[in-house]
Amino acid sequence: MRIVVTGSAGLIGSALVRSLTADGHQVTRLVRREPTAPDEARWDPARREVAPGALEGCDAVVNMAAAGVGDQRWTDAYKREIHDSRVNATATVAEAVAALPQPPKVLVCGTAIGFYGDTGEREVDESAPPADDFLARVCVDWEAAAAPAADAGVRTVFARTGLVVAREGGAWAKLFPVFNAGIGGRMGSGRQFWSFIALHDHIAALRHLIDTPELSGPVNLTGPHPVRNREVAAAMGRVLRRPALAVVPAPVLRLALGEFSGNVLGSQRVLPRRLEETGFRFAFPGIDEAIRAA
Repeated sequence: MRIVVTGSAGLIGSALVRSLTADGHQVTRLVRREPTAPDEARWDPARREVAPGALEGCDAVVNMAAAGVGDQRWTDAYKREIHDSRVNATATVAEAVAALPQPPKVLVCGTAIGFYGDTGEREVDESAPPADDFLARVCVDWEAAAAPAADAGVRTVFARTGLVVAREGGAWAKLFPVFNAGIGGRMGSGRQFWSFIALHDHIAALRHLIDTPELSGPVNLTGPHPVRNREVAAAMGRVLRRPALAVVPAPVLRLALGEFSGNVLGSQRVLPRRLEETGFRFAFPGIDEAIRAA
């Protein structure tokens, strides 16, 4: 297939490109700068522009472009960037896809389980409604921005991503050095659920979304067994063979992270119901396995 990918410099996008090209698929990467390689094409999501011909003849588009949620403290300006980077990227791709005389078979849009907000002890799947906090509202607008593609008859899938266990990026890239140094441990009470997924399984799940015609709408890309934060800390200690007895008190996290601390201390117990219903099998379903894989 010919597949167009945005966000190809990020953790998930770069891993997806490697996986697709290794299997012989032709990948075109949309980049914001001047293209420097044959597999690159220019786009400008802030201006809703895509280079002419960049999407023509493609079989699938995977949109993973977004500003990092945890990359900076949440000032009002950065919250706007978090929102606008997602909405503009998705709208740009969706409008460009809808305008094609022969659109692709599928548009996969990366979104997030932040859609569900803090679920506490409650298990949720794709049927759950959105919460009413900042990230949930971002997710609602993010997914709504794909409407032009769906309205044009393109199968549109929302990959609601959990915490990706990887050494190269995301939340776990910040955890590994701390636990390797022997100063890791639980955050706050440690009772909050973390819905994780191994990077290998995340990439396999994205490809499952591309290849499964009956899937459209939201699909949770999380592992089948969410665990509490204190269990994550214990697993990190076991796998890395380091002590994991430290505690980062909730007030310290709030002081250090500001508003974003609510997402670290909040609980999300999210299940991948639609993945499993369509036959997807996890290679690393448990937290110890996912950490070892990373």
